[in-house]
Amino acid sequence: MAGSRTGTTGATGRAGGQASLDDLGTPLHDVTFCVLDIETTGGRADDGGITEVGAVRLRGGECLGTFQTLVNPGLPIPPQITVLTGITDAMVVPAPRLGPVLAAFVEFVGDAVIVGHNVRYDMGFLNAALEHHDRPRFANRVVDTCALARRLVRDEVPNCRLGTLASRLRLPHQPSHRALDDALATGDLLHVLLERASGLGVLGLDDLLALPTMAGHPQAAKLRLTEHLPRAPGVYRFRDRGGRVLYVGKATDLRSRVRSYFSGDERRKVGQLLRETEAVDAVVCSSTLEAAVLELRLIRALDPRFNRQGRARGGQAWIRLTDEQFPRLSVVRTVKGPPADHLGPFPTHRAAARVVEALQSALPLRRCQGRPGSREAPCAPAQLGRALCPCAGDLDAEVYARVVDAVRTGWQRRPDLLLSPLAEQMDRLARDERFEEAADVRDRAGAVVATLRRRRRVDALRASGRTELALPGGAGAVLEGGVLTAAWGPDGQVRSLDLVAGVPPPADDGPDAPPSAALTAEVLCVAGWLDRAAGRVRVVESTGGLRSPWPALPDFAARRPRPTAVPATPPPDRSRPARPVAGRSGVATRRPALTTAGRRR
Repeated sequence: MAGSRTGTTGATGRAGGQASLDDLGTPLHDVTFCVLDIETTGGRADDGGITEVGAVRLRGGECLGTFQTLVNPGLPIPPQITVLTGITDAMVVPAPRLGPVLAAFVEFVGDAVIVGHNVRYDMGFLNAALEHHDRPRFANRVVDTCALARRLVRDEVPNCRLGTLASRLRLPHQPSHRALDDALATGDLLHVLLERASGLGVLGLDDLLALPTMAGHPQAAKLRLTEHLPRAPGVYRFRDRGGRVLYVGKATDLRSRVRSYFSGDERRKVGQLLRETEAVDAVVCSSTLEAAVLELRLIRALDPRFNRQGRARGGQAWIRLTDEQFPRLSVVRTVKGPPADHLGPFPTHRAAARVVEALQSALPLRRCQGRPGSREAPCAPAQLGRALCPCAGDLDAEVYARVVDAVRTGWQRRPDLLLSPLAEQMDRLARDERFEEAADVRDRAGAVVATLRRRRRVDALRASGRTELALPGGAGAVLEGGVLTAAWGPDGQVRSLDLVAGVPPPADDGPDAPPSAALTAEVLCVAGWLDRAAGRVRVVESTGGLRSPWPALPDFAARRPRPTAVPATPPPDRSRPARPVAGRSGVATRRPALTTAGRRR
């Protein structure tokens, strides 16, 4: 169907769902790079002969700050090195030693991605110096502009030396064998290489790191299969020679996402997928919400061999309160009886049984299956005081009915009736130093909370009726009971989602009927997407209203203690005035180093 709608603009949020093969990585315009260069005495890294350190921090094409200092290496500088760099013994004698410089330099680098030209040389000296001063080595991600240049501009230059590249590419800064000048030139080169890489669909950090090895990928010839893919959100399908779908995935940028599979990913699953792939097609979507939902529906309909998540299998389970005189909890495959007497669905029988154990620990529900009055004595759990048992015929039906009502009320609107007893058990066991048993109760309580939270999210969306949403980027969508039924992009052209790829939505028998596993998966996908994009989504209209259930559920997740950072060496004494060090320009700088904010002109 066709029509027009208007929506608010904003940044596109990332859709939920499977994440096994679909992480684009950090966008390059959001990555902070620290481009560095060092000058040395020309010896080995173990000798620690660093004479100068220079660096520049870059993000989004802007210079965030620079770092430059001479270093006293504690050994003479060979004449040939002085001729090359212009650094003399007289210049480094008043300079700080390497220890204080490292402390300031590590702070300047932070968690930025380190960039250098032939960066292994620089990192070898820096890491050796850090180890010598009992400091941890750099764990940052590293980009080598020399390797990138060989991949992207090798046919345009006679060699990939920094001076040659700077001259042939006419970079704003030219290297001079001084640390900061060379770092600035390397930063200019990085920007040129990033622009070239974007033409190959490289928009994320992970793809950039893998780019130097992409040419050697065994399936690199199949990159031609991606040439027709647009730079838009949507769903892609890998097909084999017979046209059968091997894998379904979603992306915010179809071209970039699919091309990233050819970037040297060593996972066996990806390699096998690419070996069998003979075609790639895509369905362009109006938003990442539409892409996430369409991915789930295609996986459910096609059951691709390489998809491990998002499948609506037939093995779901439910917890049921039986319709006996004295009801008990059982795990069943289908819903029979009032929906209020069922909890689920669960992905596996084992997951449902875990929650049954937790509920039986919280309330004294019967665990036996015998007929009332069929035995002379109650069953073992009842004798231990853990359950009520009608087997001996002496159980008051009204007393047991109150327990059953607590179960129904607990998983509908009063979760404290189920969770408070478990919290008390956990605290009591912890006080008695029975920590393993307390942890087991905690895990059971966490399983109950996860189940109730999932049920709340599904019930809230299913009760919302028809909801029209204005999505980021001028897109829009219509939900019917939490199921996406229509979507449109900034152009306002509306389309029915079940006609996009020939896959219908999961069946919904109404808010009073229990949802199927497929319906639960899709509604949870929509709920997760709305949670992540809540600040950028506007509700235009809702017949039932979107609301959060109350009260909030407690968190029983295990908490890891925060590690206490113990520095390997004492920090430098910054209260003492730093001695001036003469720089190349004759202007004094403070010891051990300065960072000065600036903007590239």
